[in-house]
Amino acid sequence: MLIALLFLLSAGAIYLACEYFVNGVEWFGQKLNLGATATGTILAAFGTALPESAVTFVAVILGKTPEQKDIGVGAALGGPLVLATIAYAVVGVALWANRRRLQRADHAVRVEHGRLARDQSWFLAIFVVKCGLGLIAFAFKPWLGVLFLLAYGFYVWRELKTSDTAPEEEELEPLKFQPKAVDPSLWWVVLQTTLALVVIAFASHTFVKQIEAIGVALQLSPHLVALVLSPVATELPETMNALIWVRQGKERLALANISGAMMIQATIPSSLALFATPWLFDAPLMVAGVLTGVAVIYLWWLFRRGRVDARWLVPVGALYGVFAAYVAWHFYAG
Repeated sequence: MLIALLFLLSAGAIYLACEYFVNGVEWFGQKLNLGATATGTILAAFGTALPESAVTFVAVILGKTPEQKDIGVGAALGGPLVLATIAYAVVGVALWANRRRLQRADHAVRVEHGRLARDQSWFLAIFVVKCGLGLIAFAFKPWLGVLFLLAYGFYVWRELKTSDTAPEEEELEPLKFQPKAVDPSLWWVVLQTTLALVVIAFASHTFVKQIEAIGVALQLSPHLVALVLSPVATELPETMNALIWVRQGKERLALANISGAMMIQATIPSSLALFATPWLFDAPLMVAGVLTGVAVIYLWWLFRRGRVDARWLVPVGALYGVFAAYVAWHFYAG
């Protein structure tokens, strides 16, 4: 009962904190004169990616056993797979379900398609290198972690240099910490965003622990929990952010947040794992890499066309089901 209670309370705390976080980060982006896309790809993504990056850091840098380090490597591969499948599918379902409340005459996803297509291609190029390194062993591999950090730095620079081209600007809701202020002070904006982020980090950590406890209670394989359930839990803040922004009709921010988080997951946790582990993949990790690549290629193709129906985002979520089924088969029947 305690595990179930903590599971529900932490999930609710994550959603509530994300409400405050997305509200605060929108105002923070405006204070810095950032467009909606850059706000999502840099500010929101970096903030919500901190918890799972911390999980990877603790596992690969501070972990004392090979099993603990494997958890970090699994998180570095599992995170992008969750974002490229479940998170995008959630956006599709949420847009379809809220079309009447948003007074949408169609199911079109209103985003900068070209920019998102470029993000997918940029991510895919880095991800292919990342997975390729997991198949071979050589002496100076750890030093290549620096290249992933430089790649993320270049991505941030590119996002800051590229302004939004969409003509409309979404109306900001009042800052929750200053609901009557037309132009809230930067201090209150930073305070709200930081406190929300702290709650997200703490609640996410609690949520992951309950997922692990549920796995033990159900006698699930530890590998199944680490590879399938834990990544879903650690990426919950990004998924919650996307859900909240879509309900407000701000899918540009929602998809930018997912895209930016994918880029962080492809670089920063990977660089940490390269520094501290052999970075060699077993069969489940290779399958995770292949399915992530398939999902990203599909998303690139969608955005490349210039018009995306929200319902077309939903099928990509099935790829995570394929991965879960494979991992279950691998450890129980393989």
